Amino acid sequence: IACPCALGLATPTAIMVGTGAAARAGILIKDAHALEAAHKIDAIVLDKTGTLTEGHPKVTDVVSLAGDDDALLALAAAAQSASEHPLARAVLDRAEESGLVPAAVDDFTSVTGKGLTARVEGRALGLGNRVLMADLGVATAALEADASELEAGGRTVMWLAAFEPGPQLLGLIAVADPLKPAATAAVAHLHRLGIKTVMMTGDNQRTAQVVADEVGIDEVVAGVLPEQKAAEVARLQGTGRRVAMVGDGINDAPALAAADIGIAMGTGTDVAMETAGITLMRGDPSLLADAVGVSRATYTKIRQNLFWAFIYNIIGIPLAALGLLSPVIAGAAMAFSSVSVVSNSLLLRRWRKAS
Repeated sequence: IACPCALGLATPTAIMVGTGAAARAGILIKDAHALEAAHKIDAIVLDKTGTLTEGHPKVTDVVSLAGDDDALLALAAAAQSASEHPLARAVLDRAEESGLVPAAVDDFTSVTGKGLTARVEGRALGLGNRVLMADLGVATAALEADASELEAGGRTVMWLAAFEPGPQLLGLIAVADPLKPAATAAVAHLHRLGIKTVMMTGDNQRTAQVVADEVGIDEVVAGVLPEQKAAEVARLQGTGRRVAMVGDGINDAPALAAADIGIAMGTGTDVAMETAGITLMRGDPSLLADAVGVSRATYTKIRQNLFWAFIYNIIGIPLAALGLLSPVIAGAAMAFSSVSVVSNSLLLRRWRKAS
């Protein structure tokens, strides 16, 4: 009368059907651990660029202290011609649209999380955020009013300065990265599932807060350097939260690994997808809630399967021990227990993404 087959089938059949249903919805789940971890999360950390936004920023404003915006844009494009950062691509695209040909660049150095330094036509330039300007000893007061107004509109501001023989602010360039159409609805869906949302970005607090308010994010962690992202995830875990990290870039990989479950956008880098336990193939933030939903549905099926597998044994074995069950009934019960577990798992095929 004992039904070990049903106990052995309870978990793997549910996982197999659940991961198949997720794959049909564009959610690739690496293994059983990832599926199990996803149903427990109660906080999700979202990288801004490429996760909530399109990841294809465009230049909106160029402000030169000398009054020659094209000259400033040409210098910035030259300095960034060796960079692969999305912001650099935005500046180079704008320069090309304006018919500007960037000069040759020497001594290019990327300063992680801050910007870059380079030498253009013998002139030492720094291009980046306020932290880089402070490191180079460049005062930004002359354009702070312009920068604050742009940041209040959700723009990311890049400062351009010369720092040899002495620090001199040249101007600023503002870029905008539009939100993904599904971002606001995706965050609302996560809230309905009882999940706290946190946006983490290297942008300044003012720009980040504008984006967060627009999509309904609960908490903003701004001005974060790439090497600090994993520490921020650990901080959230230290408050007792089960944390998922969502990212798409190489610098997100340590945080993806540190989180209880890492979720990579399929439009991101191979390193991020390799590190994460779940990959969203379409880069669609609405799939985040669906990943949690299919994980919870699968876990529910596992518990149901185990219940039915155990109940047969709990009822059947004592009755058999008392001689109240014939071998015919025992054989039928054993077969039916396995069939019921597999059939219950197959019901997961009816799961459909809610978003």
